[in-house]
Amino acid sequence: MYVDIDIRVAFSAVFTFLMIALGACSFIGFRSHKAIGRAVAWLDLSLLPPMAGNIIIIGSSVEMRSLVGAYIYYLGLNGVLVALVNFTDIYCRGTGNGQQKPTVVYILLGVDFLQVFANIFFGHAFDLEAVMVQDKPYYRVVPYWGQYLHRIVDYAVFFCVILIFFLASVKTSRLFREKYTVLTGSMIVLGIWQTFYVFSRTPVDRSMIGYGVVGILVFYLSLYHRPMRLLDRMLSNIVSDMSEALFVYDATGRCIWANEKGMEMTATTAKTFDDVSEALIKKFGEREYSTAWWCTNKIIGSSDDERYYYIENRPVSDEKDSLAGSVLTVRDNTEEQRRLKRELYNSTHDSLTGLYTKQYLYECVRNMLTSSPDTAFVAVFVDVKNFKIVNDIFSAAFGDNALKQIAEWISRDMNEKCVYGRLAGDTFGVFLPAEQFENDRTRIEKELADFTVTDGNASHHLVMHLGVYEVAERDIDVSVMFDRAHLALSTITDDYNTHIAYYDNVLREKMLWEQRITAELREALDTMQLRPYLQPITDRSGKVVGAEALARWIHPEHGFMSPAMFIPVFEKNGMITEVDKHMWRCACKILADWKKEGKDLFISVNISPKDFYFIDVVSEIKGLVAEYGIDPVNLRIEITETVMMNDPEERMRVLDEFRKLGFIVEMDDFGSGYSSLNLLKDMPVDVLKIDMRFLSVSGSKEKAKTIVRNIIRLSEELEIASLTEGVENENQYHKLTEMGCKLFQGYYFAKPLPREEFEDFTASRGKIQ
Repeated sequence: MYVDIDIRVAFSAVFTFLMIALGACSFIGFRSHKAIGRAVAWLDLSLLPPMAGNIIIIGSSVEMRSLVGAYIYYLGLNGVLVALVNFTDIYCRGTGNGQQKPTVVYILLGVDFLQVFANIFFGHAFDLEAVMVQDKPYYRVVPYWGQYLHRIVDYAVFFCVILIFFLASVKTSRLFREKYTVLTGSMIVLGIWQTFYVFSRTPVDRSMIGYGVVGILVFYLSLYHRPMRLLDRMLSNIVSDMSEALFVYDATGRCIWANEKGMEMTATTAKTFDDVSEALIKKFGEREYSTAWWCTNKIIGSSDDERYYYIENRPVSDEKDSLAGSVLTVRDNTEEQRRLKRELYNSTHDSLTGLYTKQYLYECVRNMLTSSPDTAFVAVFVDVKNFKIVNDIFSAAFGDNALKQIAEWISRDMNEKCVYGRLAGDTFGVFLPAEQFENDRTRIEKELADFTVTDGNASHHLVMHLGVYEVAERDIDVSVMFDRAHLALSTITDDYNTHIAYYDNVLREKMLWEQRITAELREALDTMQLRPYLQPITDRSGKVVGAEALARWIHPEHGFMSPAMFIPVFEKNGMITEVDKHMWRCACKILADWKKEGKDLFISVNISPKDFYFIDVVSEIKGLVAEYGIDPVNLRIEITETVMMNDPEERMRVLDEFRKLGFIVEMDDFGSGYSSLNLLKDMPVDVLKIDMRFLSVSGSKEKAKTIVRNIIRLSEELEIASLTEGVENENQYHKLTEMGCKLFQGYYFAKPLPREEFEDFTASRGKIQ
């Protein structure tokens, strides 16, 4: 009797202990931050019902109580398999070539659960029979076909789980193979144990102990296990193969280990680690190679043999936070530092010439101004004239070589007080003390006078000009300093004997003036400060037949401004287009008013060469004529021969389009520039405006008169009307009339007049029809 009670109590105690342990594991799993934590918790929690059912069966001698325990046991095993499949799905995911969710398995286990539960109603799965165990009845299961079906399903699922773990242990890395192998082996042992219980028909299911042990193993291996031996071996291999030299010191400051790189650096071996500190001191200098934290950068060698090292010493503590030693790391940064130097050099130096880039030059200039507040400096803008010709005639390679030779010339006589660089293309910038530049000026002039570049096969004389700005305003932007030096070059036109020009107050005032009137142009157009003045054009009888519209600016501060004060500025910056469009509109408005008054006069308007670049001239003027309802023949289009210099075919197409629309096209200043008979032959023009200045040039005046006479006669034969401008006296008027000129314009008749004065002038002469 005593023995029997001892067995039942002993197994109940073991199962109770396992249940407590599994409950604790489940609680910890639910609180774990690891992804696998909840799966582990559900698995360990699922083991509690079958263990509880087994305790009921062991401790009961009553059939009904044993039957309840049996249902809890068998149905609980289905729950264990569901939790095990879920754990396997998560834990072994990624070890194969892809996995699908085990939905079919869950359905199969659910159906099996229902058929076992249905045994309550149909009795198809199992029944109980009493056997005597140590003089007491013990109710064990008598299996039917439902129970056999239940065992087939459970064993099939369990076998699949074991197979998945086996494959995972084969395919995973060595670092994780240990835990997969242990779990696979423990589940195989559990399966064998469970099978032995089934076939041996022993009264007490001792295999439940195996379930508890597997549950605890799953908890430990999933959440806490670390393969320390393998990790140590792997880390040792990793550290040994590191590119950094690594030295490990104990708490007393004695070197106890070094990786291969460290031993190679210090020429030591595993038997001579005591010599490491001395070798490091000899190589890098005196330092405490022990337990204190520190870091430093060291440069060993010089010039091209320089080696760069980063050294760091870090203390290491044990699990009790006591000092255990230190780790010294020595990293060779030479290639990285050289790469950084190359990148820095490339970012601050021009790739072709090796001089500073523009932005870095500006930065260096600003630093120089800050560091030398008492030194007077000059900014020098170096410009190569007509450099494009060098590339076109010789080749781009010769041009590149020429730029390199210019860079060498610039840097040849420079010192630490000078900075210089390539600004763009064929322009360079130099910033140096003013005294140094003045001392070298004579030498520079002489060298520039005969500056020749060569590549061994060809040579070419380069014309270079230097614009110099004496830095008076040190706080302005550096780019403005070089802009002013560049502006100084505008005083050198075609004087090839002058190579150096200085920026002065005259240039400054000119620049400020250009900025000011450019800013005021819009208001001048809107308020009619800038308006057309009309200079009369007469025929041979002196009758006023039309006028040329000339732009005049009546400034509120400066009064009447000569066109020379603003027209060249606007031609240079492209604003001349706005002026021309304004003049065209004003002319159209005047012609519309004259049409209403019955006056049949024309107005000639100028078209600047730049108008063709910025606007559609034909569409613009055609639109104005349509807007004001005037006859195109009364708005004459006046161009200069310079319009034809660029893209002559396109210009001729535009002029021909004007003529087809009914406009009369005039060529201005014929004979004062580079006019040719070839140009006259091809150009679609209706009127030639001959400049009287042609008769005023030095040389034979008789020859000049002969040329003018023949130009007039030639124009008649070409059916082109002639108009002479610049007629200043009666003698010129009569001579031109005798030569056959048809139209006249000049101060002899009237200067350019405001509209009201022009209309009064024509009325007083009684010539308006």
